[in-house]
Amino acid sequence: MYRTLFAGDLFADLARLQHQLLRHAGPTTPLRGIGRSGFPALNVGTTPTSVEIYAFAPGLDPASIDVSIERGVLTLSGERGSELPQADAKAATHINERISGTYRRAISLPDDIDPESASAAYKDGVLHVSIQRRAASMPRRVEITEKS
Repeated sequence: MYRTLFAGDLFADLARLQHQLLRHAGPTTPLRGIGRSGFPALNVGTTPTSVEIYAFAPGLDPASIDVSIERGVLTLSGERGSELPQADAKAATHINERISGTYRRAISLPDDIDPESASAAYKDGVLHVSIQRRAASMPRRVEITEKS
């Protein structure tokens, strides 16, 4: 029979520790899209010529969304107001599932993007950010010439 240095299941203990740390740290914004939480929800994809980011943010005023790129990190931030009734002795909130308050999401971008080519458009509650890749990083075909 084999004996281990650790009592119990080491992986279960590590998972429990990670869960406790995440619970006490509060909501955080993961880089590189590691998590499946946060506002706005994101879809991030690439094509041979661009990086495409879709942020699902219904009900926001596009002027209240700040989109910036700095040192290879795209940041989406802003504030979403609450539509709940003001504190009133006769009003009560029974369910509040809509996120309100400030938000911030950060996505690490590939090294070959051109920040100057970034564009953003907001339609039907979806913010679409498109960033082109640098032409120098695109694959190109080299012609072979005959040497005379």
